[in-house]
This record gives sequence, C-alpha cells and structure tokens, in this order.
Amino acid sequence: QVQLLESGGGVVQAGGSLRLSCSVSGRTADMDYMYWYRQAPGKGREYVGEIRRSDGHIDYANSVKGRFTIPEDNAKKTVFLEMNDLELDDTAVYYCNANGVGTEYWGPGTQVTVSS
Repeated sequence: QVQLLESGGGVVQAGGSLRLSCSVSGRTADMDYMYWYRQAPGKGREYVGEIRRSDGHIDYANSVKGRFTIPEDNAKKTVFLEMNDLELDDTAVYYCNANGVGTEYWGPGTQVTVSS
C-alpha cells in the first residue's frame, strides 16, 4: 500500500514560479519511479517528468524542459515539481504517480492556474 498526496497548487501569473510537493508514504520500497502528470481542461492526462529514485535520473517532457525541475528531499519522502517561467498552457491539474512492478498509484491532484 502506497499513499501519495500532492500540495502546493494555486494561482500564479505568467512568468512566475510555483513549487508542487508530492508526499510519499506507505510501503514504497518497490516504487523506484516517480512521475508527474497533468491534465488541462478538455484534454487527456499528459506526461510532465519523472525521477528514478535509486540513482536520481530525471527526464522531462519537451514542453517543460528547461523550465521545470524535479528535486527530492534527503529522506526521499517528498518529490517536488519546481515550475519556473510559467505559461498559460501550464494551467492544469497536476498529479503524482508511483510505479512498481505491476502496480501504480495516483494522488488526488492539485490545481495550478496560470493567469495573464
């Protein structure tokens, strides 16, 4: 059993920054990959980025590369999504995902709204 909870969403002006957090608890030993996804109004859920917790390998979608980063706390209990130079198209509900062998978990999501 794994529990994920996103936080840190809100309203920010275009060009601003926002940091999202994903708290991780439960039996997470097999959950090596952590992902961020987002879902904009009227669109499907889209990949944002990932971190491989065993060695810190990180990758990003092309749409956010160079603007977003995925830090992790020292205890590996929280995964962050640091968002910079936000654009109107970044408005979405952001979700944290954990993957193991044959198992995945989702948090409930947190809303990010970028205003002009």
